[in-house]
This record gives sequence, C-alpha cells and structure tokens, in this order.
Amino acid sequence: MSDAIILNSEAFAETIKEGVTLVDFWAPWCGPCRMLSPVIDELASDYKGKAKICKVNTEDEQALAAEHGIRSIPCIFFFKDGQKVAEIIGARTKEDFAAELDKHL
Repeated sequence: MSDAIILNSEAFAETIKEGVTLVDFWAPWCGPCRMLSPVIDELASDYKGKAKICKVNTEDEQALAAEHGIRSIPCIFFFKDGQKVAEIIGARTKEDFAAELDKHL
C-alpha cells in the first residue's frame, strides 16, 4: 500500500497549503506515468513526515488538471506553503525528484 495521498478538487488547496508537497498529475493510460508510479510511491515512504507526496488522476480530475494548466503528463508540481515553486514534466529518476524536494525542505 502506498503512502501517497490521492488528491481531488475538494482536498487539493487544503493539502498543499502548508509545508512541501509534490503533486504527480498522471493518467492510467499513460505509459511513462505507470513507469513513474513506483518511484512516487517510494518517495512517499522516504519523505513520510517531511513532505506530502500526492497523486492526481487527470482522467478523474479534469477540472483540476485544467485549472493547473496540465498539457502533458506525467507532470510533477512542487509546492511550498501553497505556492508552486517548481515543476518537472516527464519521467525522471527518483534522485531528480528527491533533489527538488530537498531544495524546498
């Protein structure tokens, strides 16, 4: 079972408003998203208690994806205290995501 938080429109703003949050915008039909999923799950375990690691299924949350201008997936946003501080588009290594998280902790 993953420690990643599944986000929807109702919980999004409340979840990202404090601390450091990684949000993975993905879809079930997206091959690179499926490849990245275990990495996101590992980060959720590694950063438990330090940062929130979240997932947004863009198929289920189309309005939320549109609100954040998601045009390509996987798209990973990094928030600090409710403000977007970075984004990474496409699959990358766990170390790339960890380095970005560490910059904002």
